[in-house]
Amino acid sequence: MKQVVQNYKTGELAVLDVPVPGCKPGGVLVRTSYSLISTGTELMKVSEAGMSMLGKARSRPDQVAKVMQSVATNGLPATYQKVMGKLDSYTPLGYSLCGVVEQVGPGVDDVKVGDVVACAGNEHALHAELNWVPRNLYAKVPDGLAPRHAAFGTVGSIAMQGVRQGEPQLGEVALVIGLGLIGQLVVQLLTAAGVRVVGADPDPARCELAERLGAAACGDPGSTAVEAAVAELTDGHGVDQVYLAAGGGSNQPVELAARLCRDRGRIVDIGKCRLDLPWNAYYEKELDVRFSRSYGPGRYDPEYELEGRDYPIGYVRWTERRNLACFLDLMARGRVDVEPLVSHVADFEDAVETYRRLKDGDLKAVAVLFRYPEEKSEAPAPSVAVPAVRRGGGVPAQARPAKRPVRLAFVGAGNYATSMLLPHLVGRDGVELSTVVTTTALSAA
Repeated sequence: MKQVVQNYKTGELAVLDVPVPGCKPGGVLVRTSYSLISTGTELMKVSEAGMSMLGKARSRPDQVAKVMQSVATNGLPATYQKVMGKLDSYTPLGYSLCGVVEQVGPGVDDVKVGDVVACAGNEHALHAELNWVPRNLYAKVPDGLAPRHAAFGTVGSIAMQGVRQGEPQLGEVALVIGLGLIGQLVVQLLTAAGVRVVGADPDPARCELAERLGAAACGDPGSTAVEAAVAELTDGHGVDQVYLAAGGGSNQPVELAARLCRDRGRIVDIGKCRLDLPWNAYYEKELDVRFSRSYGPGRYDPEYELEGRDYPIGYVRWTERRNLACFLDLMARGRVDVEPLVSHVADFEDAVETYRRLKDGDLKAVAVLFRYPEEKSEAPAPSVAVPAVRRGGGVPAQARPAKRPVRLAFVGAGNYATSMLLPHLVGRDGVELSTVVTTTALSAA
């Protein structure tokens, strides 16, 4: 199958031939129909990969700290080799798609082969023809909802979790700073919840789009138009909530939020913007600053995402998966309209060129979809399988002629194998690396 990958060391993008992932227990194998490019998150990742080594270090101080800890534990030579191996490897892109269930793993009984599902996760809903997706990271698409719209499910869940953190009430007024893909969805969700919305973005086209989708008024964050609209809608008190859906290194969003928010209002950070909070402004109004963690409760919990352990609904009403299903339902009932956000639909084989045009600014877009070719009549059998362990017994291998190389197969190709073991075997006389058995397509590649 084919998958979009990036070399983090060089920044090079490619559509790579990789093995088909195996269908493990507790999940399904999905053939992708449409996948969505997150024009904010993914382009930030693509741009970061094109930086120098110093630029990468400055942008990821958390990873620098891990490297220094590794140097203290394993020494400089081993750490250098490990870091270079990690950088000079393929990393996947994508986290939001819609596709058709092709194979159902043991323990799954809520979907069947042929069902259309929306999938989430930056390790499972990738820009690839086939993906293995665990139980809590997919949701069945309602009848009548177009697959190209269902591909918005994950980014819709991100916007929805941000709105839930703001706890909007009927009749309130909210300010959304940043009207990119997430910001446009936040505007629609707030409007559907009975909240009047003011939007702020330097792009006039995005402001116009947000007004068409329900915002009461929009304007440049540096202009007086936004402040005037807030004053008119709130009788001068300020908005009840501010949603930060902007990116970049400017501190303007948090300063604007403090200025236009009412006393004891709520400010929710959904994007990744600079957060140097002006202490006096936030203290004097006793502003409540909240963070929204991705798609919702369950995110980053391996027991929830990988092992399929759901949270009891009486304790956690809106989990990651329930947010995904809720957003799909809102689209199916016409309460949220994502079609106006689709700026471009590209064939999957043109993925590299599409990313280049987005990065260079040749393609101005809010949302871009990849359209995948329909399934061929004879799909190849999965070539990356879950390893089966045979205990005891076995037939001893026959002795090999002395001059023939030893052929090695690796069962498991994770970080340790690829950074610490395999490099010592490459090119070594008398050793032939013949086979790899692993569950992840890119690890095998």
